[in-house]
Amino acid sequence: MNVTSAPLAGWPALVLNADFRPLSYYPLSLWPWQEAVKAVFLERVDVVAHYDHEVHSPSFAMKLPSVISLRDYVHQDRPPAFTRFNVFLRDGFSCQYCRSPDDLTFDHVVPRSKGGRTTWENIVTACAPCNLRKGGKYAHHSGMRPFKRPRRPTMHELQHIGRRFPPHHMHESWMDYLYWDVELEA
Repeated sequence: MNVTSAPLAGWPALVLNADFRPLSYYPLSLWPWQEAVKAVFLERVDVVAHYDHEVHSPSFAMKLPSVISLRDYVHQDRPPAFTRFNVFLRDGFSCQYCRSPDDLTFDHVVPRSKGGRTTWENIVTACAPCNLRKGGKYAHHSGMRPFKRPRRPTMHELQHIGRRFPPHHMHESWMDYLYWDVELEA
């Protein structure tokens, strides 16, 4: 992870919930500077920290926000959407049969050809070679069992898992609001 005091490309603003926790860790909750400035003028956010860079109009100058917090709290208790990204995040971006991080795909634990559905409880992340090897067989018939039983995660669980994947570049003004897990869980 590279922490810099230099401005980041595009001047993004870190978005915090009203409790000063990031809305999302992975992907990190960032807004383009234009959206952040618009939200400031609409009084939807408070500016917590600034970049040194200013934007100007004929009658106005404003330092670009680097950290903003929402004025209204956004509840994170809603169930996460079933998406490829969220399944990969739930599974730590690794194959659930061999732990490879490469060439990831979906695998139906109960194959679609045998009535398996595309749900949180029946999909795991698999690398292409493992998915091909398992084919249309049940996990127990192929001798391949996922490391973890697939299930629907909570939004809080996905946020916690996302903290294992810090971005490559961050602005120093963000550091007081981001807490990254140093070790990967096995």
